[in-house]
Amino acid sequence: MDIKPNTSAGALRSGLASEARALGFDCVGITGPDVLADAGKHFHDFLAAGEHGDMDWLATHPERRTDPRRLWADVRSIVMLGVNYGPDENPLAVLEQRTRGAISVYAQGDDYHDLIKKRLKTLARWLIATAGGEVKVFVDTAAVMEKPLAQAAGIGWQGKHTNLVSRPFGSWLFLGAIFTTLELPRDDAEADHCGSCQACLDICPTAAFPAPYKLDARRCISYLTIENKGPIPHEFRKAIGNRIYGCDDCLAVCPWNKFAQQGRETKLAARENLRAPPLDELARLDDAAFRARFTKSPVKRIGRDRFVRNVLIAIGNSNDRALAVEAERLLGDESPLVRGAAVWALSQLLQREEFSRRAARALDTEPDEAVRAEWRFTGA
Repeated sequence: MDIKPNTSAGALRSGLASEARALGFDCVGITGPDVLADAGKHFHDFLAAGEHGDMDWLATHPERRTDPRRLWADVRSIVMLGVNYGPDENPLAVLEQRTRGAISVYAQGDDYHDLIKKRLKTLARWLIATAGGEVKVFVDTAAVMEKPLAQAAGIGWQGKHTNLVSRPFGSWLFLGAIFTTLELPRDDAEADHCGSCQACLDICPTAAFPAPYKLDARRCISYLTIENKGPIPHEFRKAIGNRIYGCDDCLAVCPWNKFAQQGRETKLAARENLRAPPLDELARLDDAAFRARFTKSPVKRIGRDRFVRNVLIAIGNSNDRALAVEAERLLGDESPLVRGAAVWALSQLLQREEFSRRAARALDTEPDEAVRAEWRFTGA
């Protein structure tokens, strides 16, 4: 669909950028729905290798992800937008504080989905009023491949860790998209500026990158602590350290972050009680306290049991015997997922004989076979 008569493409592009920045977006670019051929091939290879793990929703209607026209047949242009959420401190520093939890930078403030979607809708209304057409907005909630679309729109490029990298903002951009029936002038795609650097690959604690530009999500700490609903596989538990929600290692180590700026949106800034929170405090959260602490936070979506599971893995890695009391108490938790993690955590903090003695009563009464398997794994 053509833009309204008497509306020049250049003026529309300039006005769109001005409106976007006034709404709090830090970058804007325009591409089309026909740019995902290479990304689509990589995505199908990813699925075929089973590297999406339990994220079955990724394999549902994959054709909608690889061709936006299968998601909405009338789309002619895609406006990609980014919001900078650059941190005000080094995200890797907390990893040295073993009795405190490391929460991914993106989840330390309010949930970006709600914030960005409201702004996308406002900008979309401006676009309709100015140029006509129809629109749909998306922010990580539909079958949209935001990162390759953002690269095609000139916002950044997908680095060797498969995340988006921006020259002015480094690793720290939330993305949103406006699909429209309008034929808008497209921006040039951004080139890959990774060069020979592979710092992001080298730092990964679980070797989740089988090759540059390829991710095996099943080994990724973000997947293991967020998407994985069951017990965390034993082979990854020590490598997780004190990361209790997500992992920023491959993002934080990128050299392009030397140009990054602190985010300007206060609602996305880290809450003080989510900056390196004490593990013993988090281990005591019941469901109501968990919901209260993480209101409006992305962390809330994984639920209390999965979160406390993660906290217990961190407790087991803390080397702080004083935290054994928290793991011992959680041997009697209502959730088998929590009880199983508590078994492992306690076994890491106590000598075998003391562990067997202090845990014997819980072992005798444990009805859940999965948890009993944890006991057998510890040799108790």
